[in-house]
Amino acid sequence: MYANQYEITLPADYDMGIIRHRVARGGHALDQRAGLGLKAYLIRERGVHGSPVNQYAPFYLWHDTAAMGHFLFGDGGFHNIVRDFGRPAVRHWTGVACVPGGARPTPPKAASRRLTPLPPHPDAEGGTGLGLAALVEREVEELQALAANGDVHTAALALDPHHWQLLRFVLWRETVDEAEPATERYEVLHLSSPGLTELPAGRQW
Repeated sequence: MYANQYEITLPADYDMGIIRHRVARGGHALDQRAGLGLKAYLIRERGVHGSPVNQYAPFYLWHDTAAMGHFLFGDGGFHNIVRDFGRPAVRHWTGVACVPGGARPTPPKAASRRLTPLPPHPDAEGGTGLGLAALVEREVEELQALAANGDVHTAALALDPHHWQLLRFVLWRETVDEAEPATERYEVLHLSSPGLTELPAGRQW
C-alpha cells in the first residue's frame, strides 16, 4: 500500500462551489481505476471546523505503484490538476496498516488527518535500535482499536521515511469524532474506491 496527497490552497474569498461542481462533474473518473484502493476527494473551507484556509486536498491509497505512476506522470489524470492549478507538490507515504471500520458499507462524509513528527532517536528499547518498531506497533494497535468505532469507514497508517513523519488518515461516516487528535479535518465530496477490498487489512509488513 502506498499513500499520497496533494494540497491546493485557494484564496480566502474563493468560491468553493467551483470545487464542488468540479468533483460532481468529474469525480467518478477514477471509480474503476485499476490499481487504486481509494481516492477521497477532500476539501477544507475557511472558518469551518477550525480551518484557516480554503483547500482542495485529494487523498489516495494505492495497492499498485505502477498505477500511481500512470496517474501522476503517464497521462492518467493528474495532468488535469496541472492544467487548472499548476503542479502541486505531492506528499507520499509508505503504507504501514489499513483497517476497515464498521461504517465501511456507507459512503463517508468526513475525514481526518494526523501528522506526527517522529522523535529523532525513538530508541527506548535499551539501545537495541528497535524503538521505532515499538512505536509503530503501538500506533497500529491504536489504529485497530479506533476502527472498532462504528462511525469509522477506513483507517490507515503510513510513514514518510524522508521527513520521519507518521500519517494517520481516517474516513468517517458523518463527522470526525471530537476525541480524534486530528491536525486537519475535511469534508469528503466523493469517494472512488475501485480496489478498496484489495487493500491488505492490518499491518503491511
